[in-house]
This record gives sequence, structure tokens and C-alpha cells, in this order.
Amino acid sequence: MERIKAAIIGASGYTGQELARLLLAHPHIELIAVTSRRYEGLPLTRLYPALAGATELIFSKEAPEALAGKADVLFLALPHQVSQNIMGVLAESGKKIVDLSADFRLADAAVYERWYGEHTQKELLGRFVYGLPELFRGEIRVKSFIANPGCYPTSVLLGLAPALGKGLIKADTIIIDSCSGVSGAGREPQVDTLFCEVAQGFKAYKVGGRHRHIPEIEQGLARLAGVEEITVSFTPHLLPVNRGILSTIYASLVEEQGEQELHSLYRDFYKDEPFVRVCPLGSLPNISAVAGSNYCDIAVAVDKRTGRLIVISAIDNLIKGAAGQAIQNMNIICGLPETTGLQANSIFP
Repeated sequence: MERIKAAIIGASGYTGQELARLLLAHPHIELIAVTSRRYEGLPLTRLYPALAGATELIFSKEAPEALAGKADVLFLALPHQVSQNIMGVLAESGKKIVDLSADFRLADAAVYERWYGEHTQKELLGRFVYGLPELFRGEIRVKSFIANPGCYPTSVLLGLAPALGKGLIKADTIIIDSCSGVSGAGREPQVDTLFCEVAQGFKAYKVGGRHRHIPEIEQGLARLAGVEEITVSFTPHLLPVNRGILSTIYASLVEEQGEQELHSLYRDFYKDEPFVRVCPLGSLPNISAVAGSNYCDIAVAVDKRTGRLIVISAIDNLIKGAAGQAIQNMNIICGLPETTGLQANSIFP
């Protein structure tokens, strides 16, 4: 088959680099352009030597309409509120779009503006589908515009979907502790993510319901539960590692449930999902088992003393939490086998 032409707009960050790495190895994709205003004219491999030998692409700052004129699929790895500024032009191009920012994840523009700031393309919100394939694959197949989920929401929604969808937990009791590697903060230098600030440490941040992924998590959970709204307690933490997210999720059970019964529910729910692995009873997820892969590992346990379900999920924040999921979505909307270019297992140790 003829190769699909892809371009990455905003390719200089960690997510852009992961997109480039995965697309360059994809058997049905030709990566034709990577853009960056800051690094215009610099070879991609100069910024990311790990890609040496795989490409000779040079960062450009081509106009969005020019890229849309020659690419079949456009990936936007831009900061929040930047993506929306060029979406009007891209939306008229008729090309497939996978946006990795938060600009089109939230259905309610007012909610977006409370957490991120002004939204200038409200009329386009309805044209995007939330791109979590394991839960919304049917909608993704018939759309051309994908809002790629955030990393924390991916780990939480996949972790809670089976139990919440079956009405087994009390939706007003959900507490989430999520721990992320430092790459989740992006490539821009900042004091909190300097080596000496992170190494040998482990800390919470944005405590007290302040993290921007909270409305996305709550929107997804409400949709899964079939209710108007859900409010959660969410506390993120910074791990002194490069990549990975481990989420531990607590919720009160509606009635007593056995671990074996819950494990069977999760195993059956995800039995046909190539990128979700339900751990055997007694085995727990580890970020080292998913690093470098598009997998999400999930385990369930029951605290009989408190009557709570405990779900633990692990993903690579840059792959299943960003670039890998974007390519999974691209495969779906382009009619390719969903696992194409994403079959690699984790790198361990």
C-alpha cells in the first residue's frame, strides 16, 4: 500500500521526539516534516542524537496550511492554548488531525477556560472525539479529529472503567494518587525538575485539587458512570525517574466483592485489548514493566477492612500516555491494524 504522509507540528519536546521515533519505524508511514520555531534549520538528530541514522529531517517552521497541503495526517504536539490558534486553518484542510494538547479534550469550553484560559475555537469542540481507544473506539473510527488523552487521565480511566461501568463502586468516594516520571513536566528547563531537585527525592505537587488533568478525569469518569458529574480527589507526585506513571486508585464498593470476582471482571473487560494487561492475582504493576511500550498494566485488590476497591495501573507517560496512544488513534482512523508500529515490549532493565 502507498505510505501515509505524516507531519509533526511542534516536534522538539519529549512527546514530539517519541512521535518521531515511533513514526520513523512505522511500516505504513512516511514522516515528511517536523516543525519547531526555536530550532528551525537544525537537524532533528542534532537535538535528539538517539534518532541518528533513522532520519535526515530538519526542523522547519512551515505554515500550518502548507503542511496540510502535503501531509495526510497531522500530529500537534504543541503547548495548551497554542494548538487551538492554528486549528481553524487545519480543520478546513480535510486532513486527519491528532492533537496531543488539552485544547479539545474537554467538551465544555467554560470548564476549559476555568483551568487553562481562553478558548478561541469553541465551534470546533464538537468535531473532536476523545481518543482513548479501549473505551471509545467506535466513535474514533468515524472521526477525523482526535483529542489525544492526557497521561494521568489515561491511567485513571483505564483503571476504573470496568468497575465504574458496572456500578460496583460509589462514584463520590474516588481518591487517586498518581506518580509520574520527570519527563511528564516537558523539556522546558525549570527549577523543580532539575537533577538536584529531583534525584533522591519523592514529592507531591499541585496538591488540593489544582492539577489541570482533574476536569478531564472527572469528565471521563462521569461519562463511564452515565452520570452528570463526578468529583474526585487527585494528588500527583513526582518520581525521580525519566518516565512512567503509577496510579493507585481507591473507591468504596457498593457491596462486598471478592478479589477473584473483580479480577475476572477486569480480565473479561480487557480480554480483546492488545495494549491492556491485567496482572495475575497477587502480581502488581511496575513502571519498569511498561517503560518504552504502549501497554497499560492493571491490578485489582480489595481492602476488606474498609470495603474499598484498590486499582493500580502503570503506563509509560510518553507512549501510552501520549505519542503511542496518538499513533494507536492514527492507525484506527487510517484503517490500519491498531497495533501497527506499537508492538514493542518494554525495555528492561
